[in-house]
This record gives sequence, C-alpha cells and structure tokens, in this order.
Amino acid sequence: MSTKPKTNFTLNILNGLSLAIVVALIPGAVFSAIVKLFGTAPAAVEISHMLNLMPSFLPVFAGFAVASLFKLGFIEAAAMAGAGAVGAGVATFTPKGFLLNGSGDIINLGITLAISAALTLLLANRLGQFKMLLLPAIVLVIGGGIGFLTLPYSRLVSQWIGQLINTATTLQPLLMGIIVGMAFAALVVSPISSVGIATAISLGGIGAGSANLGIVAASFTLAMMGARVNPVGGTLAHFIGSPKIQMANMLSKPKLFIPILIAAGLSGGVGALFGITGTPASAGFGISGLIGPLAALSGGATLFTVIIAFVVIPVIIAASVSYVAMHITHLIDATDVKLPEMQ
Repeated sequence: MSTKPKTNFTLNILNGLSLAIVVALIPGAVFSAIVKLFGTAPAAVEISHMLNLMPSFLPVFAGFAVASLFKLGFIEAAAMAGAGAVGAGVATFTPKGFLLNGSGDIINLGITLAISAALTLLLANRLGQFKMLLLPAIVLVIGGGIGFLTLPYSRLVSQWIGQLINTATTLQPLLMGIIVGMAFAALVVSPISSVGIATAISLGGIGAGSANLGIVAASFTLAMMGARVNPVGGTLAHFIGSPKIQMANMLSKPKLFIPILIAAGLSGGVGALFGITGTPASAGFGISGLIGPLAALSGGATLFTVIIAFVVIPVIIAASVSYVAMHITHLIDATDVKLPEMQ
C-alpha cells in the first residue's frame, strides 16, 4: 500500500498550521515594537489591542488553512476551525464569559485538526442535505472534545521539554549558550511554542539571549537556503516573522535540522561569549519585532554589540553553513525549503 496519501494528510496538517502561524503571529511581531513607541496615544492603544487579539485567532485560521489544503468547502472549514479553537485551549470559561489568552497549545491544535480533518473527510459526502446541520456539531463535539481531553497531557509534554532546557541553563555559560541556542532553534520550527517554553521555565539572562540568537541563526539560514525558490515576502518572513513557517518542511525532511542546529549552536555560543541577555518575556522571539535585540539593550549590551550579535554574526554563520550544506556537501537543495502556496 502506498504511503503517499498518509504523507499528504500529514503535510496538509503541518502546512496549514505553518500558514496560520504566519498570519496570526507576524502582525504582532512586526508592528508591536513600533506601536509601543507612541506610548498611550489612543490610536496606538487600539492598534495594540488589535495586534494582541490576532494570536488567539490562530486555531481558527489553522482550521480554514488545513481545510483549504484538503480542498474542502466553507462548512467543512468552519467545523474544523471551531474544533481547533476548542482543542488549542485559547478560551477559558469564566462566570463573566470566555477569556481569550494567547495562541493556545500548538501541539494539541495539530492533534485536534488531524482528528477533525479525518472525521470531516469521512462524513462530508455522507450526510447529504443534513451536512450543514450535522457536520459542524459532530466535528466540534468529537474532534474538539478529543482535543479538549488531550490538552492537559499535551501541556505536560511542553513542560517536560521545558524542564530539559532548564537543566541545560545550569551548565557553564558557553556550553549552555550552544545547547540552548540549538534547543530553541529546534523548538521554533516545531509545533511547540518557543515563547511558551521560555515563559514556562522562566528562562532569563544569558539563557534567554542564547535562545534568541539560536532562533535568529535558524531564521537567516532557512531564509538563505530557500531564497531562490521562495518569494521575497516569504524569505523576509523567516526573520521578520517566524521560521516556524518551515515547520512542515523541517518535520518531513529531518536532514534540514543539521545546518540549522549547527548555525544555531554557533550563534548561541557567540552570544554567551558576548554576554547577550534577555528575559522570560523576550526569549523565544529571536529578532521578530526587535523583541530580542531590545531586551539585550535593556540588559546592558551596547547598540554596537547588539547589531554584531543579532545581525552580523548570524548572517555570516548562516551564509557559511548554507554554502557548505548546498554547494559542498549537497545535503540540501533549495526546493527542500520551498514554502507552501495557498490557492
């Protein structure tokens, strides 16, 4: 039996998540730091509220993106979006109504969407004229319900990973910088939230700085390797937004982790040597929204040091690693990091 249908199913889930992450998280990453410059001006406050709301729509966007990749209609997409919102855990019920908080658990969102997609594909053409009435309810209750039940266990996995990374931060600074840089580069291109892990383990100081620099190196490396086959906007999105847009490619082609982890380890180690620091609130963002660089400046680094650590050195490392991977060892081809396209 061919494994291609199973492969396509998995890639549609991962690609849908990647696309939704870009739409939900990039606006805030790009514009939040700019909006903060205007302080408490009424217009700036309202724009900040809009930007802060976008991440909570991630499960909805993901449901529609996955449905589109499966070439499903609006009813099917809406049903999957609803189930995704439940499974991601973005909404908490309170006596005053639902409270939206963050983008939810991305691992559990993927699990929920996989179950919901399978259920939708199974039932969509079997409900006849009752599809509009029954499909949204069935997918929401079964797909979303299973996601609701698995959510606590998925969060435990994230916490366990966080504890492993926290252990690395107790090592001596240089080795810690290398390990944490590599760990967060791997996290940022996985379904796990690098920001969520950093917050969960209260990662600060040099550990936070190395985490951000590992992500920056991964961003530049992926952008350079795919620049020939990706549009300019997609290339810039790797470091202006998030390298998580490559999640589907990374998980389906594990060899991509080799150059990414090498670049991230080198950059994280250099950051530790330079004394680049951060806070739990800034770790996991990389250079997106200038959150990492601004935190380093607040931690006492000079502007010159920040530019060298966050731009010059990662670019040099990324260019060198990319050249070796693509032109000397021929381990990576540009098409390996081609971004998915929505029709």
